[in-house]
Amino acid sequence: MPDDETVVQTAAEAAEGVVFSRYRQSDVRDLDVTVTFEDGVLEVDVYLNAPDEDADPETVADEAARAAQDAVDDLFDDTDDDAA
Repeated sequence: MPDDETVVQTAAEAAEGVVFSRYRQSDVRDLDVTVTFEDGVLEVDVYLNAPDEDADPETVADEAARAAQDAVDDLFDDTDDDAA
């Protein structure tokens, strides 16, 4: 089972990866990815302030949060596979 720090780091990296796959870093005015993992519960909140010319920032933030959750699911799946 991955430790809490690994879970948080994995989720944050996945969320940032989605944002920066849609926007150039210089176009992002503000990005706040908050990840907590306590008692087996993952919470991800993504705030994004970026121009809406190429993509809707709210949609991208939602996709980033989902990607973070998926990355953590994959992390646990990989750990379960290794333990088997």
